[in-house]
Amino acid sequence: MCEIFFYPYIAFFTYSLMITLFQNGNLPKIAITIKEMSAPVIEGNDQVTGHIISTTIGGKNGEPKQTISYMAERVVGTGSFGIVFQAKCLETGESVAIKKVLQDRRYKNRELQLMRLMDHPNVVSLKHCFFSTTTKDELFLNLVMEYVPETMYWVLRHYSSMNQRMPLLYVKLYTYQIFRGLAYIHAVPGVCHRDVKPQNLLVDPLTHQVKLCDFGSAKVLVRGEANISYICSRYYRAPELIFGATEYTMSIDIWSAGCVLAELLLGQPLFPGENAVDQLVEIIKVLGTPTREEIRCMNPNYTDFRFPQVKGHPWHKVFHKRMPPEAIDLASRLLQYSPSLRCTALEALAHPFFDELREPNARLPNNRPLPPLFNFKQELAGASPELINRLIPEHVRWEVGLGSAGT
Repeated sequence: MCEIFFYPYIAFFTYSLMITLFQNGNLPKIAITIKEMSAPVIEGNDQVTGHIISTTIGGKNGEPKQTISYMAERVVGTGSFGIVFQAKCLETGESVAIKKVLQDRRYKNRELQLMRLMDHPNVVSLKHCFFSTTTKDELFLNLVMEYVPETMYWVLRHYSSMNQRMPLLYVKLYTYQIFRGLAYIHAVPGVCHRDVKPQNLLVDPLTHQVKLCDFGSAKVLVRGEANISYICSRYYRAPELIFGATEYTMSIDIWSAGCVLAELLLGQPLFPGENAVDQLVEIIKVLGTPTREEIRCMNPNYTDFRFPQVKGHPWHKVFHKRMPPEAIDLASRLLQYSPSLRCTALEALAHPFFDELREPNARLPNNRPLPPLFNFKQELAGASPELINRLIPEHVRWEVGLGSAGT
């Protein structure tokens, strides 16, 4: 169990922090007309389960048109965005996940535009998309994606139900792949996910491959451009967002991934705040009161805040006594108040915590091979030879004829 103690006088924070910025509303919309989007529109009824949807793909650049039909089998996720359901392609028998979201006819869908940019083993892939209408003349966008049967949330629930902690090899394997996905989306399409959490991490129970999913909150961050601060699910929300920062960086994803790592190690969330103010209280109980300089780094507009001085809880006491020091060190490097002090996704991948995965004979507990971990794409562009040597094990470099990255 997490050995974090409650400090009664932290309650004094509540009144002063109630003025923390949470006034922003919905996601900003991009003013691009929907007719620029290339996807068929089909008519259908309002049902989901058992409904058959047929659409046409192809027809571009001399490709033949092809009709594909999907049988909706079961709803696997719901939210303010719409629903996600599992469906089967009647022509091929392949299972897919279809995310159905209400579409404003005046605007492009940001999630669709971003998913079209991405291609990586640790990012859920978009197969195609189409529009559908209901009897109420509502327009829905349907994103057809590869189907992965489990989420990190349900894997955690599984171990919790058996009163067990996740095996450390799986913690390493899953966290490593989260950072691989983040390294890719941060560097190549330049996308900040903004909602990294166990529910948005898919896990294949056979191969143990992990994929980032749900880019409904994602955005390409532009320096100097304001963004909403009321973003990211509470337990995984970076402290600068709680302080109302609007010019944040990709490091908010790094904080979220650090929270996921801690949760995999502990078997429960590290910062389980009941509301926005309590979330900051939970963070302060572990990290201690932020210094004036740390507050300035998170949001310069909050430098005049006065906080009761709370001493941080030592990281080695946050986790159980048998926790490897490498795990504790990585968590401490990810969960820093100052966004610029958090390591990048690539730097996290090179951390000694993941050295076991780089061993030549590394295997799953059932002796099956690990999922692909070193087939990096463009995310290594610009990385130093030393970092590349850390990220691609020597036995892999020789297998693909690279030798030493420094030669």
